[in-house]
Amino acid sequence: MTEFRSAGPEDPVLDPADSHPQADAPNSEPELVHDGHTAQDAQAPEEVDDSSGTEESLANDADRYLALAQRTQADFENYRKRVARELEGAQARGVSRLASELVPALDNLERALEAARSAPDADEQLIEGLRLVHQELLAALARAGVKRYGEAGEPFDPARHEAVAHQPVEGAQTGAVVEVYQPGYTLAGAVIRPARVLVAA
Repeated sequence: MTEFRSAGPEDPVLDPADSHPQADAPNSEPELVHDGHTAQDAQAPEEVDDSSGTEESLANDADRYLALAQRTQADFENYRKRVARELEGAQARGVSRLASELVPALDNLERALEAARSAPDADEQLIEGLRLVHQELLAALARAGVKRYGEAGEPFDPARHEAVAHQPVEGAQTGAVVEVYQPGYTLAGAVIRPARVLVAA
């Protein structure tokens, strides 16, 4: 039979907590791993400095946008020049067509003016009116770039003259225009109508 007795003052009293090791107690020093780094240092990811990559990407984007802007500007400049050329060509064609329609009327006006001057009972006011209209028409054509040509004594040019006849003329050089039957007109160097002339043979 087991005998129980109460603990006396001389018996030491054991603390139950002293009989188990403290598993959660912090270590006084961190555990070292390879190369003198702690376990926390080994687990933490290293930070990568990507600032140089970002700057390079921004520089590439800037170069690409600059090249795009330059190409766009060049395309627009080419388009502007092409439209200007087309507009200039359209204006020249319009002026040429209008001049072609006006030149025959101008020829008739000149004939009427010559007839009025040669009439025995010529009306001076009528002649002056016809002369002013004639001058105004020629000035309007000149402002549009249409030039009149064809004078006696100038050399014959098959690209600019239409020879009505060739005949010997005393005192005239061979190949020279002797008489102009109908004046010619040009626009920007292009012949609208050749001058009809008599050429000395």
